[in-house]
Formats: sequence, structure tokens, C-alpha cells
Amino acid sequence: MRFEAHVKPITASILSAALLAAGCGGGEPQEPQTSATPVATIRVQTTERPATFETGGIVRSRTTAAIASRVLAPVAAVHVRAGDRVRRGAPLVVLERREMEAAHARAEAASVGSEENVRAAEATVEATEAALTLARATHERIDVLHDRRSATPHELDQATSALDQARAQLASARAGYAGAVASRDAARAAVDAASATLSYTTLTAPFDGVVTERAVEPGDMAAPGVRLIVLEDPAALQLEVTIDATRAAMVSPRQPARVWLDDRHAWIDAVVSEIERIDPASHSFLVKLDLPSTVQHRSGTFGRARFEGPPRPGVFVPASVAVRRGQLTFVYVVDEDGRVRLQPIAPGAQVDDQLEVLAGLDENARVVTRPPAWLSDGAHIGEGGR
Repeated sequence: MRFEAHVKPITASILSAALLAAGCGGGEPQEPQTSATPVATIRVQTTERPATFETGGIVRSRTTAAIASRVLAPVAAVHVRAGDRVRRGAPLVVLERREMEAAHARAEAASVGSEENVRAAEATVEATEAALTLARATHERIDVLHDRRSATPHELDQATSALDQARAQLASARAGYAGAVASRDAARAAVDAASATLSYTTLTAPFDGVVTERAVEPGDMAAPGVRLIVLEDPAALQLEVTIDATRAAMVSPRQPARVWLDDRHAWIDAVVSEIERIDPASHSFLVKLDLPSTVQHRSGTFGRARFEGPPRPGVFVPASVAVRRGQLTFVYVVDEDGRVRLQPIAPGAQVDDQLEVLAGLDENARVVTRPPAWLSDGAHIGEGGR
């Protein structure tokens, strides 16, 4: 059985040139070694392994806050620099507040005046209610006297008119009281708004984190929505990678993956936390992978993610069999006579210590696993090897 990916167009001329380049060490060509020298060998077998692919990306914090002002005001002080660690609630930037303090004082004064207006309106209501009570009692008395013919119709008309007037004055007083209460509530709301605006002059940290960017200096004009400070939580990191749309079926939410960070020199476990939609312009999509809490990196660190797909057959050999010669890769193949031949191969992806061979090796071929430096093309290692 031969591995289907074996590519025959690796011509003799390419092999000859590669062997010539490998053998040109600046001295006379050496005669092939005739005595048997034992070396370790293995048999090439076709096995099934998960299809894997890797892609690069950037480490970022899962929690990032761009601190911006809500008001237009000059910057009075900046208390942090990039790289500082801050606690939640710590002051970051302080804005000039004199104008807002004056506005707050005006609102407070207006609120005090509105409270007085409410009390005055309440007193007016009480007075008109007393006047109405008197007018009602007078009207009832005149009405009784009129029935007894002891009061004239004119006196009854006057009492009725006074009662109606007292009722109208009470209604007006009550309306004035309602208006005064509404004005007082508006004044109180203005005080609250002025207090809130005044609180906007001190920008604080919304969570424990690290300042990763400072884009403001004292004297600058802070405008609403313009970023001044960037704060990140270093305890929750993720790797953001961009993947080609053709691999969309190989990535799913909560899928485990492996991540390589250059300064750790080891693969670590990660989990896919978010998959964004495919961008129709670039035909790619963004994938975010949650990193373990033990990973401590600054935002912007480069990393690689490795994803596994369904198993597929292939030829895999230990990476130690590969011999590099410039841009070419070779292996030492043992022939039937026990001699090694330098065979060019087309290498694929390396997964851990296993290298996939896309072309250049037949199944059951015997290759040298750890070729010593002195081993050369044509050397005799015996029939069995070790």
C-alpha cells in the first residue's frame, strides 16, 4: 500500500542537485562508508490523525474600558500613566470644575427660592379655604333670613356672589400651589443635574486594572466621547485570531484549542468563547479564545491558535528524522542493501513532535530517526538497523 499523497514529480535532477548541495562542504568528496554502522530506524506507516490548522492573532483583555469625558472642560490633572495598576474608584483624570460649581450654586439658590414659593402658595390656599368657609356660612345665614323675609333679595345675591368668589379664589390658590410644587420639583431636578455634572469632573476607574493608554495631558480640552485613558483587566485575557471562511466548519463555540505564546515556549489550553460573522469583504471571521487565568500577558502580545478537525489518513514521522538543507527537507531512507539514501520530501504541518509528510515517502519505507552528523548518503548501516 502506498500513501496516496506520494508525489512522483520530485525528479532525479532535483534530487541530484539537492544531494550535490548537501555534499559540497568545501573538501574532496568522501567515499561511501562500507562498514556497517548501526543507527536507529523506523518503518513509515499510514495513520489517521486529526486535521489541524494554525492561525496567528493578538492577545487582548476581555474587559477593556475607554475612559472619556461627558462634558466639555479643560483638564486640570492626570493622575496615572500607561502601565500603572489602579483600583476600582481610583481617580484618573480631573477636569476644571469652577464653571460647573457656579452652575450648581445657582441651581441650589433656585431650589431654595422654589421652596419658599411653595410655602407661600400653601399659605394662600389656607387663607382662601378660610375665606370660603366664611362665605359659605354667610350665604347659609342670609338664605335662612331670606326665607323668613328678614333679608332682602339683594343681600342674598351679595352672599351668593361672595361664595362664588371665594370658591374661585380657592381654585386659583390651589392651582398656584400646584405650580409652585412643580417649580420646586424642577429646581430640585436641576440641583441633581448640576450635582451629576459636577461629579463628571472626576473620571475614576470602573474596575481594577492596568492603564494601557494615556492620551491626555493637563491643559488639554476634554470633549464628550473623546478617549482620554484606556483601562484593561489583565486577569481576563483572550486571543483574537482571524480565520479564513473556508475553515468555518472546523470552529464552533466552546471548542477546545491550543494556544502558543512566544514567551511561554509551551502550548496551553484555551476555549473558543465567541465567533463573529463572516466578513463578506475579506471572506474571514474573527474568533476569540478565552485564556487560562494563569496567563499573564500585556495586551498586544502575538500568539498562535491550533484547531483540530476530523481525523484523516496521512504519513507521520518523528520530526527528528528531518534533515534541513537550505530550503529543502530530506530524510535518510534505508534501502534493501542496508545503505542510506538522502531522500527529498515535501513536509506538511508539524503537530507536537510528529511531522506530516505530504510526498516523497512510501509506506513501509525504513528511515533513520535521529541521523548523526557524520551520516552521509550511501553509508552502510546494515540490514536491520536498531
